[in-house]
Amino acid sequence: MPQPSVALPFTNISEKQSLDCLCELALNPSPSIQCLHCLRQLDADGRAGFLRLALSHHVIIRAFEPLARWASAEGESELFDWASQAIAAEKARVENALLYLHAICSELEAANCPTTVMKSLDHYPDLGSDLDLYTTAGERQVREVMTKKLHATAEARSWGDRMAQKHNFKVPGLPESVEIHIQRLGQMGEHTALAKRFVSRRVTKSVAGRTYFVPAAEERIIVATLQRMYRHFYFRVCDIVNSTNIMESGEVSLAELKKATNCAGIWSGVASYLTVVSDFAAKYRGQGLDLPTMVTAASICHGDDIYPRDSFLRVPILATGATLYTQQVTTAAFSGNVPATFRLGLLPYLASAAAISYKITGSDKGVW
Repeated sequence: MPQPSVALPFTNISEKQSLDCLCELALNPSPSIQCLHCLRQLDADGRAGFLRLALSHHVIIRAFEPLARWASAEGESELFDWASQAIAAEKARVENALLYLHAICSELEAANCPTTVMKSLDHYPDLGSDLDLYTTAGERQVREVMTKKLHATAEARSWGDRMAQKHNFKVPGLPESVEIHIQRLGQMGEHTALAKRFVSRRVTKSVAGRTYFVPAAEERIIVATLQRMYRHFYFRVCDIVNSTNIMESGEVSLAELKKATNCAGIWSGVASYLTVVSDFAAKYRGQGLDLPTMVTAASICHGDDIYPRDSFLRVPILATGATLYTQQVTTAAFSGNVPATFRLGLLPYLASAAAISYKITGSDKGVW
């Protein structure tokens, strides 16, 4: 499956060093002197590249704040100004997006479209490149609210978008796209019962003085797993930071998490996801997650299996992705879930079409 990449002109720091520094800054309250000195030596092109890397991993504020504090303490005025400007620009972008996000959610709720904000608020004080929502409402209801109430424009949908029952909208004044998953989750829209939990178990979260509905802690781990272990096959640094915070909040019931994901055939993926998160936390801050045997024994992937390539932290597709896919299809088939089995059966063909499209045009956008 074609993967996105970020062109980074690192002139005096390797890509691996950059990812290591980014992980350390975002995960460790006291990053090492080696990491900080490594960033101090960057020239203008190197700084621009590192800034783009932090943006693509959705950790500009969380990574640059410790850098700015160190630069201030050391009298590194140029480095401090650079970091401070990056933080200020990102904070302005986040505040604008949150203002629109609250208005969008309010309009959907008022139109009897129960909605939760997925992933986006887990990044706070940072934010992703789009706004992710899930609703149990129908497609017509959602489109009406978005286009008539919010004057949004519906974007073209790929084959994958249609299978996943996912819609993207552009709202005037909001640079970020609004991605709404309607009644289904998963790469092929195979999850319906699991998806309903995102509204039936939702909770409220206050961010910057506004209140939003978000999934319960277990569902926040589930959606991160679906995205990383079953769709994109790569981690961003924000995934490690966000999930570490969720797991250490004390809100996650592993028994509930296992019960929900076992039925969907993705418990092994969840266990693998949490194991990777724990291994990265241990590597960069010196302490992993307190994971019980029920998690580690079910994991088929560890932090050592993840490798940097094209500016992201990659999951082995053949060794891990294929195994998780097989487990999911088998569970769906043996449980008698014919619709999910059918949808998952189409995945290899869609992936092949995406690969061919990518080779011919350099983009798989019309497929995925």
